[in-house]
Amino acid sequence: MTDNALLEGLGKFTPEGQLTPGYGDHYLFFVGRDDVHGILLKLLQAEALELDFNMYGFADDELNQAILALLKNPSVVVKGTLDKSQSGGTHEKELLSMDEINDPNFLNSIAIGQSATHQISHTKGAVLVGQGLWFEGSTNWSVGGEGIGISLKLGAQPTGWKAQNNTLLVSANRVGLARFKTQLAAEHLIAQKQKG
Repeated sequence: MTDNALLEGLGKFTPEGQLTPGYGDHYLFFVGRDDVHGILLKLLQAEALELDFNMYGFADDELNQAILALLKNPSVVVKGTLDKSQSGGTHEKELLSMDEINDPNFLNSIAIGQSATHQISHTKGAVLVGQGLWFEGSTNWSVGGEGIGISLKLGAQPTGWKAQNNTLLVSANRVGLARFKTQLAAEHLIAQKQKG
């Protein structure tokens, strides 16, 4: 499958059922308009090689389960960074307690920390090495952050449904992927060194 075919497959998460023609090697999705939760879940569940991520705001049960499954798969490497100010959540505690991030036979690592200048670690994105894709944007992993429960029929949202104004850029651009992977690795190392 080509990179653009992988992106094209995300069209089903839009009200139109397809991406706007001419999108190139990236596409911008909008919380409150597109099924951003569905996109993130599909991408995480499809990864078979390596997931590198940094997430500020991590409160989505389904995405957490997808990451837990990757952590338990010895064929997949997971390197995750989470913000220290958000680290009291149940999902962070569950990730940190897993044997797979403490076992020397696994290459997985979850780190909690801050930026190099001790500010919040506010990056919200990931690199999916096996798919040759990466994503980033303002979307945090929460009900309102992703607009979970959206109806793709415009104007027909369920009662009580909520969505923040957030974006999610998904890209197959290889230069962007390489640069973002390097940045995520640097942020991960900084968080690891802050331990203790």
